Amino acid sequence: MRYKKIVEGTFIDRPNRFVAHVFVNLNGDTKKETVHVKNTGRCKELLLPGVSVRLEESDNPDRKTKYDLVMVKKDGLGWINMDSQAPNKVVYEWLKKQDYTYVKPEYTYGKSRIDFYMEKGDEKYLMEVKGCTLEVDGVGFFPDAPTERGAKHLRELAEALKDGYRACIAFVIQMPGIAEVRPNDITDPEFAKAYREAVAKGVKVLFLRCDVGYDSLDIIGGETAI
Repeated sequence: MRYKKIVEGTFIDRPNRFVAHVFVNLNGDTKKETVHVKNTGRCKELLLPGVSVRLEESDNPDRKTKYDLVMVKKDGLGWINMDSQAPNKVVYEWLKKQDYTYVKPEYTYGKSRIDFYMEKGDEKYLMEVKGCTLEVDGVGFFPDAPTERGAKHLRELAEALKDGYRACIAFVIQMPGIAEVRPNDITDPEFAKAYREAVAKGVKVLFLRCDVGYDSLDIIGGETAI
């Protein structure tokens, strides 16, 4: 997955979850801009005053904000892609390179819209995708804010097993050097409970490691946790 045009800047503050103030570096000049944040999570451990950020410049002249904040640099770790739309985009590209005979995004099952439906011969698969940007002591954690939808989707995946589907939750690790994601019991105990119940029933877990490039995000490996 590649962005069209990336510019660099320095984070100032985030008055609400949708926008941030950033000093944007343009041809040697610095300009303060209000930018759109492409992640409604808390990201408090990432968006600290003075950290380096990367922005995608919009080609829509009618937008209220000219830039989207898509990456942030974390001391001791490196660049993190915090674009919440990136995981589904990069997984779709990755799935099309696997040996599935059919891949469909946004598949309705039960009362939920599951991220992907795939087929391989007579086998039917459902995959829910979650992006991970929270790192603690070399381990990824999800979520970084409570998510009712996350627990609901896990329960739907567990039910799908009874209907003959193979089901999987895939964590896209949007940062370097992290190979494992664990449920965040402190932030969202309900998700953690649903996660463990789903795994116990047979829902597979996939950790998708990524390379965070200057203007790109690429899946470089995946491991099944169970």
